[in-house]
Amino acid sequence: MTGNIDISVKDCNLWYTNFQALKDISMEIEEQKVTAFIGPSGCGKSTFIRIFNRMNDLIEGCKITGEITIGGKDIYAKETDVTVLRKNVGMIFQKPNPFPMSIYDNVAFGPRTAGIKKKTVLDEMVERSIKQAGLWNEVSDRLKKSALGLSGGQQQRLCIARALAAEPKILLMDEPTSALDPISTGTIEDLVSELKNHFTIVIVTHNMQQATRISDKTAFFLLGEVVEYDETTKIFTNPTDKRTENYITGRFG
Repeated sequence: MTGNIDISVKDCNLWYTNFQALKDISMEIEEQKVTAFIGPSGCGKSTFIRIFNRMNDLIEGCKITGEITIGGKDIYAKETDVTVLRKNVGMIFQKPNPFPMSIYDNVAFGPRTAGIKKKTVLDEMVERSIKQAGLWNEVSDRLKKSALGLSGGQQQRLCIARALAAEPKILLMDEPTSALDPISTGTIEDLVSELKNHFTIVIVTHNMQQATRISDKTAFFLLGEVVEYDETTKIFTNPTDKRTENYITGRFG
């Protein structure tokens, strides 16, 4: 059964000056599902995920064509408020990047920026977000301590809590576990499986086992194109395209 479409991409092309990084990509991403992007390094996965919160706008010489809608709205339309878009589309990066401030202040940063000043409201938002990120039991007694004192896995969950505090609808994760040990990776994977009950999640991963464990659908990227996009079980057990099969069986990449 298909769910509601949250993100729709039609005929997307992207250039960095004269280099075409994405070619004719069309894709629909369902809400409250985990969609994984796999493929070799430099094939366009991270470039593509950054289209959804317009992070590519920050790169000089970047040009995008095609139609990209989230919740039915064209996110590249002139009237789009990019600040609101980025609030609704949270981003988790490869390396944990907590701010050099307390655990509490990291999570309260977004709500404060949005103008929320009342301490009771901030307290509630911080607690809820840290609990959603599965970190509360580990940090509830040290909220005023520096976030930089946390382990790598804890820092990444704190960054997820920070993103959740902005109350997004979509979470983008660009290789969120590649800098983490196997135990922390497992914790984040469990967390992603829980969070999809409330959010649409798009994850770039180099780890194909991770894609099979946590995603509902998988897109295989190669040289800026989407070779194949389908249910994860089909991609990994019965791919349509020989190039997909060659990649997932380790013949290249």
